Amino acid sequence: MSSQQDIAMDVSLFNTTQLEDNFARKGLSRDEMVTLSSAHSIGVSYCSSFSTHLYSFNANHPQDPSMDPNYIAFLKTKCPPSNAGAAINPIVALDVLTPNRLDKKYCIVLKKHRETVMYNAKYGSKWEAKFATAMVRMGYIDVLTGKLGEIRKNCHVVN
Repeated sequence: MSSQQDIAMDVSLFNTTQLEDNFARKGLSRDEMVTLSSAHSIGVSYCSSFSTHLYSFNANHPQDPSMDPNYIAFLKTKCPPSNAGAAINPIVALDVLTPNRLDKKYCIVLKKHRETVMYNAKYGSKWEAKFATAMVRMGYIDVLTGKLGEIRKNCHVVN
């Protein structure tokens, strides 16, 4: 069972080392981190979860300098600056090329030039096997049983 602190952790601001450390604390390797991250080929993200990268990254850079400026411009058309009290929180596809398919295109568009990402992009069927293995391993992380555990009605809220 995750704590509210775990849910609220903004890993979108983590650098590669912090992400690797975070996965390692859970017993997962760098390769498993990249493999599991590749599953983000399917799904959407609320603009509020990454808007800091578009509008207020840090004191020296209003937008994240590691991101493609053209992609930032595209995201800004989908995610305008948030207004205080605004109820609208748009969503964007995590994979703009094939948003409804679990495939290797997400890895290709990342352009991280890390060997494991390129491996996942080149060898789709091997990635699928690695992904299945990593998902099973992830399923055993911090499992609480008996009175310590619970099956949540809503994954974001403790029953």
